[in-house]
Amino acid sequence: MNTFNQFGQPIGDAIIDWQPRQHPSRVTLQGRYCRLEPLQVEHADALFSAYSLAKDTRSWTWLLREPDANAREFAGWVDSVRELADPIHFTVIDNQTQAPVGTLALMRIDPKNGVMEVGHVHFSPLLSRTPMSTEAQYLLMKYAFDTLGYRRYEWKCNSLNEPSRKAALRLGFQFEGRFRQALVTKGHNRDTDWFSIIDKEWPALAEAFENWLASDNFTADGKQRRSLESWREMRL
Repeated sequence: MNTFNQFGQPIGDAIIDWQPRQHPSRVTLQGRYCRLEPLQVEHADALFSAYSLAKDTRSWTWLLREPDANAREFAGWVDSVRELADPIHFTVIDNQTQAPVGTLALMRIDPKNGVMEVGHVHFSPLLSRTPMSTEAQYLLMKYAFDTLGYRRYEWKCNSLNEPSRKAALRLGFQFEGRFRQALVTKGHNRDTDWFSIIDKEWPALAEAFENWLASDNFTADGKQRRSLESWREMRL
């Protein structure tokens, strides 16, 4: 593979027989603790109830939308986005209760270059800080890399959103930089932090996810025996 052209200029590694990738579909992705289903209006009431379990609206601070006043308004939003080609919104369904407990999406989808982003992450108290929340992220990553063959998977967040920054790093994303004054959201400046996972990193990350999600990594009361980060460190 050449990394220089005939003029001695660096041009990057050659990618042999690259073809544009398939656009993601509204598929169901099954996991041990949860599954992802395409967002439907039928999910709206349960999702609104799940979000309403939060003691306040802080989970909405970093979203581009303000909280909906009632379930009817929320259902209207669901109806407006459920058939979009980008972003493609998914509902996280708890396998134990069969209840919708949160949403996330694939977005900024670029099949030509094999790049897409996970975003619009909104997890209710029933989902946050549970094995399901990690598995939901893993299922989308696995779909992107293993099923669709994408080269790059992105995570972006407000630079002030420390929980999101920490989540990205815990999940194995690499911090790439800060885009200053990238957006104006809700009347405030937003600097955006960029993170990514690329295809050559995925096999080791996938193994760590699978080891962490295994039933024997948790005690009878649901506590992890080893952290996700420690499973990754074993591969170093």
